[in-house]
Formats: sequence, structure tokens, C-alpha cells
Amino acid sequence: MVGIAGGGLAHVRLADGRHLIFDGMALAPASTHPEIYDPVSDEPPDHMETLGRRSALGPTSVAVPGNLAAWCQMQSDHGALPFSDVIAPAIKLAERGFAITPYLSGAIHEAAEDLSLDKEIAKLLMPGGTPLAASDRLVQGDFATALREIESRGASALHGGALGTALADRIATEDKHAGWLTLNDLRDYKVKLRDAITGSYRGYEIVGPPPPASSGVHIAQMLNILEPYDVGGLGFGTVEAVHLMAEVIRIGFEDRRAASGDPEFIDVPVEKLISKQFAQDCQPRLRSVAIQRPVQSGYESSDTTHVTVADAQGNVVSATHTINGIFGARFMVPGTGIIPNNYMMNFDPHPGRALSVAPGKRVPTSMAPMIALKNGALAFALGLPGGLRIFPSALQAIVNLIDHKMTLQEAIEAPRIWTEGYGLEIEQALTPVENALGALGHTVRRMPHVGGGMNAIAFHDDGLLEGAACWRADGTVAALGGGRARPGIRFWPGRAPDNP
Repeated sequence: MVGIAGGGLAHVRLADGRHLIFDGMALAPASTHPEIYDPVSDEPPDHMETLGRRSALGPTSVAVPGNLAAWCQMQSDHGALPFSDVIAPAIKLAERGFAITPYLSGAIHEAAEDLSLDKEIAKLLMPGGTPLAASDRLVQGDFATALREIESRGASALHGGALGTALADRIATEDKHAGWLTLNDLRDYKVKLRDAITGSYRGYEIVGPPPPASSGVHIAQMLNILEPYDVGGLGFGTVEAVHLMAEVIRIGFEDRRAASGDPEFIDVPVEKLISKQFAQDCQPRLRSVAIQRPVQSGYESSDTTHVTVADAQGNVVSATHTINGIFGARFMVPGTGIIPNNYMMNFDPHPGRALSVAPGKRVPTSMAPMIALKNGALAFALGLPGGLRIFPSALQAIVNLIDHKMTLQEAIEAPRIWTEGYGLEIEQALTPVENALGALGHTVRRMPHVGGGMNAIAFHDDGLLEGAACWRADGTVAALGGGRARPGIRFWPGRAPDNP
């Protein structure tokens, strides 16, 4: 789901209070244009699909990656350790291997038909034609060699060096199915360092990334719309609360469709959208009864990764990265172990639209690496995978913490909903209000989960950090502490302390 040939966003909050957004989103290669694909349909739900799956599979689906460049710049500018120390664990895992998890085994089985089309990736993940099973060991010797090249040369190993040459050559090998990515595209890629967007909600500052991400703008907008209501008083999971949240999310998506994307190509009225006045203007758009109309939805793969990290000094990284679809373009660059992204599928294959393909245009994203503060002090940081369901899910977790006074673990695990205005997805735990929501005009679909596995960190007044990861994926919480023990307490082998 993630790799050096993908793209993503990192929201960095430094101990001195600065918020930095490292935009490593993928972009369309220089030789692309709006008519490179043939759309399957002009109408939803298939309007983003392309004939022959050319925007989703193989070399024609690969956009210019930015992950590695952003990671290296972030580490160079603000890292506390030498780069060789930072990359060493990844080299070790690639070189010595690791045990396949049930989650990864299931993903390989799910993608097996496509993976079998490329001998390099099939040889690694389906030796002898059989997908790796849980507990099998995956050793990636070629990728370990590639990582050692990155250890020596940094991002230039891919963005102009030997790894980039190998990637560009592989993209160009298939006569009828060659892609557009070139070595010059890789060499010319620039990480964008962007200013964060800050909204306010009931005394909290809510900070997130700007366009091409939707989260900073539309989470601020939706919170502003909710602010006049006694959301806590409505209760969690009641018909009234779910309907209100669904209407607010619908409005957020309506405005996202009207103006969303790369700010160098699309005029996104950020200040208007996040203003309290605009939220007041949105109030008449809230409906007491839902009206179902088909919408031209965007497309973003839900196969993404997120990590939230903090230290004792007040430095925080909330970062979401991906190669877009699971196993990306579903082939491997020979001799490198690199799996390229299939980010081109996020563009609209129709010319003349806001999300149409254009050279140098960054793909839109719902990634929501969010950080909240109260009275200038860190309160919590969170994020998750899940494609179009990411930023509405982050919104609900923020509301759970602030309005419903949930613990961190409760807030990220609580049942979620999602809608773009056509159909309302609810998780199983909200089934008791399904019929009542239907009576309010919603076409309800029960889902095993909405969005992916969220993880979060809360910052307490006493200096303690609290971590949480939810049941929707195989994420986990890890903590590292140190320092001398408290005076007067000794720990003896095989004996519990007298004063635990």
C-alpha cells in the first residue's frame, strides 16, 4: 500500500509551534494530456473507469512519484538521527525478510489475477504460482539493494539516478502499453512545502493540509456548520445526530466537487470555505429530509497507510502515504523490488473537467493528517486510510473527542457513517437507527466498516502521551520510553517491585 514510488502528505508540527505540510503527492507526467484515456462511461458510477483499465493497471497508470523525495527532505530538514540510522531498519526487513501477516496474505490472494501478469512481482509474491500464505517469509533482496542505493544517494537515486533509470526504462518497454513517466519527470519532481490550514471549533484549533488535499478546508467548513448545534446533547448514534452529520458531510462533498484539486490548476476559495460566515450561509442547505440524487463521485483508492508519531519535546508527524491501489500498478521494476503507483486512476478521463489529466497536475486527495490544539497546547493528532472516506471519518473522530467527550480509543473506534449525497453508508453498530434514517429519505447501506484503521495520539496536561489504533485494520500502538528509574525503587530479577 505504500512505497518509494508512491505519493502522500506529511503534516509536521515542530516543538517551536510551526506547522509544515510536506506535499509529496504524485503528479501527471509532462507528456500526458486530457485525452490519453478512453472513458468507459460518461455517467456515474463508471465515469472514472477507462477502457482496458489503462489508468489503473500497468505502465499507463503510473504517475510521477513524490514519496521518497518528501521523506528525504523532511528527514534532512528536521530529522534527529543520521539518515543511515533511519533507513537501516527498512534495509534489515528487506534483506532478512519478515513473516507474512494474514492481512497481507489476503491482499495477495485478492490481487493474484493481476499480479500473475507480471513475472517479476509474481515471482516474489506468488512463487510457483501460489500466493504467499500467512507465516511464509518474504525476503526482498533486490529492494534491500535499492534501499542501500538510497542510503548512499538519497532521493536522487530515484529522481535521476540508477533506480529512476530502471523505473523509466520499465515504463517504456511495452510498445502498445508503454506509459508516460520518464527520467526527466523524475528528475524534475519538486516537493511542495505548504502552509497548513487552521480552523476553530469550540475553543480548539484544528489544523490540516491545504489543497490539493480536501481535509484542511472541508473539515474546517463542516465543523463550522456543526458549531451552532448542541451536538453532544443530541447524543452519539441517535437518528438526529446521524442525520445532521450526514447532511453536513453531503454539503462538504458538494463544495469539494465544485472546487477541489491542485491549486496551480484549480481556483479553490480556501478563505471563503473555512470562514464562519460561509458556514452561516450553508445553514439553509441542511435538509430535514434527505433527497437522493446521483453524483459524479471522484475516485481514490482506499488502500493507503497512515502513521502518527510524537516525541516528548512536542514534535509531531501525522503522515498519510500510498502507492494508491493495493500493489499499485501491480508490476515490479526488475532488479529493484520497486512497485510503482497507479495514481493516474485518480484523474477524470474526460477532457474539460476540474480533475482532467494535465501535465504537472497533482492528484486530488482526501488524506487527512490532522492535529488539534487547545489554548496553544497540543491536544491530539490523528489520521487514517480509506480514500474518499478519510476526511469525513477524521471529522467524526474530532467530534467524538470534543462533543461526545469520548476517550481516544472510543473516539477512533466509534461507528462511522459516510455519504456524498447519494446513499448513506453506516457501520453495523448503527443498524438500530437504519429504519428511522430510511424514513428521513436516506438510502441506507450497511457496511462492515467505513474508512480504514485510524490511529491517534492524545497529549495530556501532565506530559503523558496516549496512543490508540482501531479495529478496522492491523495497526498498532508502540511506545518507547527511557531515563533513570525513580529514586528508592529497585527491580530485582524474578521479583516484583515493592512499590509498583
